[in-house]
Amino acid sequence: MKIYGVTGWKNCGKTGLMERLVAEFCHRGLSVSTLKHAHHSTDVDHAGTDSYRHRMAGASEVVLASPNRVAIMQELRGAPEPAFETLLARLQPVDLVLVEGFKREPHPKIEAHRQAAGQPLIAPQDTTVKAVASDTRLMLDRPVFDLDDTTAIADFIAEELGLETV
Repeated sequence: MKIYGVTGWKNCGKTGLMERLVAEFCHRGLSVSTLKHAHHSTDVDHAGTDSYRHRMAGASEVVLASPNRVAIMQELRGAPEPAFETLLARLQPVDLVLVEGFKREPHPKIEAHRQAAGQPLIAPQDTTVKAVASDTRLMLDRPVFDLDDTTAIADFIAEELGLETV
């Protein structure tokens, strides 16, 4: 599986760029999965559901299956967060895994940057950031794309990874 990340600070456009890239690569005929890191506590299950009740009763892992999707919820119960490689290994094989967050991992990334967020660029100090997608002109030692130019960004990622698209 080929892996490429979208990184950046909060409110800099990471999720919007991820969403557009997933749609673009799927449109190009690739199978795509995503891996998203959340710094805050998150729960995809809600009080009152059967699966929630299973977890609250002490299940380590709950698999919820339906005709439309399968969700696997794993309770850490004080154990450390799984390593990046462990999380990737749980994914079914696809052409491309797009990763949101995981700034410190060594996979190649594009940085989403919005001037209004007032955050410094990550790229100058991080060689895993191969390009920047920004809403403002920047002078850097690597490619800079318009944050909204999804096609050009996807072309860059595809070339970087040697992805064949239709």
